[in-house]
Amino acid sequence: MTALTLSTAAAPGLRADAIVIGVAKGAGGPSVAPGAEAVDKAYDGRLAAVLETLSASGSEGEVTKLPAPAGFKAPVVVAVGLGAEPEKDAGFDAEALRRAAGAAARALAGAKKAAFALPVAEAADAGVVAEGVLLGAYSFDAYKESAKETKAAKGNGKAPLAEAALLGGKPRDKAYKAAIERAAAVAEELNRARDLVNTPPNDLNPEAFAAVAQAAAKEHGIKVQVLDEKALTKGGYGGILGVGAGSASGPRLVKLSYTSPKAKKSLAFVGKGITYDSGGISLKPAGHNETMKCDMAGAAAVFAAVVSAARLGLEVNVTGWLALAENMPSGSATRPGDVLRMYSGKTVEVLNTDAEGRLVLADALWAASQEKPDAIIDVATLTGAMMLALGSRTYGIMANDDAFRSAVHEAAEESGEPAWPMPLPEHLRKGMDSPTADIANMGERMGGGLVAGLFLREFVGEGITWAHLDIAGPAFNEGGPFGYTPKGGTGTAVRTLVRVAELAAAGELG
Repeated sequence: MTALTLSTAAAPGLRADAIVIGVAKGAGGPSVAPGAEAVDKAYDGRLAAVLETLSASGSEGEVTKLPAPAGFKAPVVVAVGLGAEPEKDAGFDAEALRRAAGAAARALAGAKKAAFALPVAEAADAGVVAEGVLLGAYSFDAYKESAKETKAAKGNGKAPLAEAALLGGKPRDKAYKAAIERAAAVAEELNRARDLVNTPPNDLNPEAFAAVAQAAAKEHGIKVQVLDEKALTKGGYGGILGVGAGSASGPRLVKLSYTSPKAKKSLAFVGKGITYDSGGISLKPAGHNETMKCDMAGAAAVFAAVVSAARLGLEVNVTGWLALAENMPSGSATRPGDVLRMYSGKTVEVLNTDAEGRLVLADALWAASQEKPDAIIDVATLTGAMMLALGSRTYGIMANDDAFRSAVHEAAEESGEPAWPMPLPEHLRKGMDSPTADIANMGERMGGGLVAGLFLREFVGEGITWAHLDIAGPAFNEGGPFGYTPKGGTGTAVRTLVRVAELAAAGELG
């Protein structure tokens, strides 16, 4: 991962491959953002005019490179757009800073060192810039070893930015140091979640995912328990077993427990971990299978959030439940029409084996409920319906408590993760009535994302506050990279969960 340093050095005398500055989109053209005063002075105060000549506007994510002024030890200035110029006396939005830093870091792939002279008025600003740099510099190269030399020779196999110096920071200030350390811990774990999502399913089956979790737990002092097929059968986890029945790779339920001696609150995070989703007997049509390695993104987010909480030493108890299975068609697979007896004792008629995420989550939600945490949040790439409703960059939030749903939404927005509160309309519950079982795993087609939320609610223990995050849209970016978001796995929901844990630790969670 990119190395981070705080620096009080002036931009002209700093040895680096590039100096990164911010440019805002003003009413009369681009304007140079605070932090770049020394650079602007070296251009005789005409930097904005020079950038406008180069067609720079200051639009968000725009990157413009130009030769550094005479006397600079860095050869290049990289101007990155921050979007609209803020109102007088107002600072730049945290997410604008984060995305600008990420776009610059991506543009500087192959560089050994870059100095970031973006607007940093306080420690929190330094934290979001650091986070943007570390997330934007992400690269997944695990399967490109044989082509590395060839790519480097052609100039397109560039390594991520090696080092970033954040100018305007205060290296000896405790608040600044804490902000950088937090950014590094969360970004490293979020990038590990991205790695997991990007790993091909032939290398990441439930057993392999569980092994990764065990190794991380050992490293960070987290208690871990792994239930294999035998233990799941003995325990009666019919949902997880039913989904994994058609695969040669057996399912797992992983429990990660981080505890703090000073904790006054406890949280449970539950993640859908379908390491590959073919749809099962209800096979997905051609064109819908290629990215289904990402169907474990919820479990990856939960895993990363628990490890982040441990690394940050948060004063809250956090338990992560990873419901891992591979959904495959075979002679032993669950069929449409089968009835599964869940861990809760309820029976579910399976009308569609491609509605499998809710089945593994149901068992894990009930298991989490038995420990009676103060709140449960589940995270899942659950429904295509949520993508139709909110698009590819926003996830939906449902809950059994409006105040908690609002609190989670605020945590998401504060973290830079676009989300939107969604309802749980009671009239949709009737569509899941089954003549054979207690409930069916499918209901009305319209509002399918809300139907899935209502199904999950059935498996949350009485009196426990719960929220459901359907991250089907933003969990995997099939388009080009933007801001600090790469193509492929994104690590969506990690930062929301960490922020919720921080609020719980501070006694500020609604």
